[in-house]
Amino acid sequence: MKDHLTWGILGTARFALGTMAPAIHASARTRLKSIATRAPERSAPFTERFPGLHVEPDYDAILADPEIDAVYIPLPNALHTEWSIKAAEAGKHVLCEKPIGLSTADIDRLIDTRDRTGNLIAEAWMPAHHPQWARTRDLIADGAIGTLKTVTGSFCFGGLDPSNIRLSQDMGGGALYDIGVYPIGGFRFATGLEPQPTHVDWVLESGVDTSTWIAMRAGDIRFNFHLSMRTTKHQHMAFHGDKGTLTLQTPFNAYYWGEAQIHLTRSDTEAEVIRFPQVDQYIAQVENVAAHALDGTPFGNPLEFTRGTQSALDAIFAMGRANG
Repeated sequence: MKDHLTWGILGTARFALGTMAPAIHASARTRLKSIATRAPERSAPFTERFPGLHVEPDYDAILADPEIDAVYIPLPNALHTEWSIKAAEAGKHVLCEKPIGLSTADIDRLIDTRDRTGNLIAEAWMPAHHPQWARTRDLIADGAIGTLKTVTGSFCFGGLDPSNIRLSQDMGGGALYDIGVYPIGGFRFATGLEPQPTHVDWVLESGVDTSTWIAMRAGDIRFNFHLSMRTTKHQHMAFHGDKGTLTLQTPFNAYYWGEAQIHLTRSDTEAEVIRFPQVDQYIAQVENVAAHALDGTPFGNPLEFTRGTQSALDAIFAMGRANG
């Protein structure tokens, strides 16, 4: 029985270099063997940082390598479903950047492939692997803020060059596809509820949304969030009940954008701050892939969860397009 997973990475995305390759390298039961790129000059930062790393001339070479057990896919959004299916059918476990699909039909294809091949296919929605979210879910369920009434959230950044792939309509760009999974997934993870849109307002540039303001409801609970690729860096999630509020200071990029903290505020007591100073959710994510592949441990972010978030995104896009 194998005691570790050997990984390959399809492509040389900046995020792979700065975050996910180091996470794979740092995980106790994983080994990074290869990257694949059709532009060899882009491999230099990887081989400098990880001596001995193999560089393959194309993605299929990694899928054909019998030593590779798992692949990480940070390709442009429109390629995620296609290459996740190819990798699983080649016998590899798959961790693919979000959004792993651009519609619920894509997620259904991925679920079918996962079930047919027996290989893990998972979206790299890393908050599922951070303990601040499990703690938030438990606090809400235990009544720490009373009856939940309203949820608010935001995820914003700026500074994109016009040529950035995140602004390409053909490649599945836009704020909703790129970062909408975070507040929607956070709401669903913490509450167990399925929100439906009631209002969609967005700014479009070259056919993709660069800023959005979304209102949703799940029963009597209202959920409002803002996404932008055109403002200063900011993120938060807040859960407002009739007896208190839970605020996550760095809900999505914890540790990298700032320390993960939950602020529990009640009107009759001093605010409580719950800190998670050293948790790296990317390493935890990789370690959970290994635990699933090597030990059979259930994976904390299955495609069924991903499908629910994508279903909400499908409904938002349908409403936005209907509104013009």
